[in-house]
Amino acid sequence: MSDSWKKYLAEFIGTFILVVIGVGAAVAGAGYVGTALAFGMAIIILAYSVGRISGGHVNPAVSLAMAIRGDISWKDFCFYCLFQVLGALCGSATIGAIRGGYDVTGANVAEAGYLANTSEGIRYLCAFVMEFVLTLLFVLAVLGVTADNKFNQVGGLVIGFALCGAHLVGDGITNTSVNPARSLSAAVFAAIGGNMTGLSEIWVFLLAPLAGAAVAAFLWKIFQNKNAANVA
Repeated sequence: MSDSWKKYLAEFIGTFILVVIGVGAAVAGAGYVGTALAFGMAIIILAYSVGRISGGHVNPAVSLAMAIRGDISWKDFCFYCLFQVLGALCGSATIGAIRGGYDVTGANVAEAGYLANTSEGIRYLCAFVMEFVLTLLFVLAVLGVTADNKFNQVGGLVIGFALCGAHLVGDGITNTSVNPARSLSAAVFAAIGGNMTGLSEIWVFLLAPLAGAAVAAFLWKIFQNKNAANVA
């Protein structure tokens, strides 16, 4: 197997594990804190396992930022996203099989928690802004610790804590996405279970994380240029 396909397989396995552990904890009733910890610990585990092979993106938003920064090719970006989505779909399928149904899949919805009683327009706006900001901050953390080899030993911990923090903030508002693959898989299987809400609102949880990641990558380019100018 070529190195490229090893990377794609690693992304598939990694995203599968992330969904099974993180979303699995959510649908099992772990609560906001328990779910946040599950996602954080899953990322830490993945960073020090499959992360050694593919970088452990397990998230199209992270892969987009890495492609913009030039860490991976656009071809690899496309294949990473494909295998991340496939891994997430298999993860959601596994959760449904264990639970014996797809009525609850941890799908992201704009009317979760605090947004439930607001108007539709306000719900979508708040959900978009929340996902955009959380993804931007999360991806900045990822870009920061992967920019220098001196952070190799602690990078996984930092990224895991960053994702944990994002979930602590967002779980009561949108069930926290910051990951289009995780959102798409949950929405698809929720629809199979008869709940179309997640799929009808999936655009929020695809566009907002990708936009946040893109802005984070361009900000990082600005920071890098500034640092280079200071060194010069």
